[in-house]
Amino acid sequence: MMASVQEPAVYRTSPAPQNSAGAAPPIALSQLTHDYGGRLALDHLSFEVRPAEIFGLLGPNGSGKTTLFRILSTLMVPTNGTARIQGFDVAHEPNRVRQQIGIVFQARSLDIKLTVGENLRHQGHLYGLKGATLKRRISEVLSRVGLLDRIRDSVETLSGGMQRRVELAKGLIHSPSVLLLDEPSTGLDPGARRDVWQYLKMLRDEEGVTVLVTTHLMEEAEHCDRLAILNQGKLVALGSPSDLKSEIGGDVVIFETTSASDAQELAEKIANRFLLAPSALGNTVRLEREQGHKFVTEVVEAFPGLVQGISVSKPSLEDVFIQRTGHRFWTEQEISTGIKED
Repeated sequence: MMASVQEPAVYRTSPAPQNSAGAAPPIALSQLTHDYGGRLALDHLSFEVRPAEIFGLLGPNGSGKTTLFRILSTLMVPTNGTARIQGFDVAHEPNRVRQQIGIVFQARSLDIKLTVGENLRHQGHLYGLKGATLKRRISEVLSRVGLLDRIRDSVETLSGGMQRRVELAKGLIHSPSVLLLDEPSTGLDPGARRDVWQYLKMLRDEEGVTVLVTTHLMEEAEHCDRLAILNQGKLVALGSPSDLKSEIGGDVVIFETTSASDAQELAEKIANRFLLAPSALGNTVRLEREQGHKFVTEVVEAFPGLVQGISVSKPSLEDVFIQRTGHRFWTEQEISTGIKED
């Protein structure tokens, strides 16, 4: 990928941060901030991505994950703070960073009138690959994504899932150590989505590639080794999906009422009667409780007529988000319209 970001007139570098093994982490953010002029898209983010892990950026609309992806891709320069990839500063050393990263954007970047092989050949030329070296690398990446037999086929004849795999091959053509993917399974059917994640795990396990993925899908985030959950530009949670869910403890209990006012009334009564701190969200009341299945009986008996429906479940990533932010992952408008892109 060749980005059009202009390098600063004054070229400065500072020593890259070192991990315990003495090598710079694949991705490291320190107080990274971006202001669009009155709207703070990223608010002093600091975390590291480890070598050979699949790391997810999970967040709803306006969370900042798209802005962060653009900065890591060298398409934008942050307002303040630093972002480094393999020790290179994305703002001051973009060309060095581009040598380290492969990128798969959410929007299609393939020329559908060209063959699979032609798309990869043109991408390889951008990175200075040619001749036998490029030919060998094209065969390697297409074998990796299971499309070597389609090398002479026009891209427009491929299914959506196959085209996404060609995008992956394109991002890997120059053997990057870090692969950045923006909503990699957008528009794919469940089978194609599973294929994409299978290939990402193979890259991690067999080639040691560090993968960073942005997603708004909870089930997709479950595949990640670790997650950074973002909300309004802030880091609200960091850890593996299992560790984050285990922090909630107990069962997640949700009582459904007929209206928001009934939910508020029920939340207040539960708080006073059981000395708990439930949350009223729309026409529902949510809380965490050990042995939730027993607790719901007590609530229904104590407040007859208020409860219209009940669910008891183990904590999910959405429950983590609600606990950390106090509101749902999606707004009611986004749920009703289906608009869930960042």
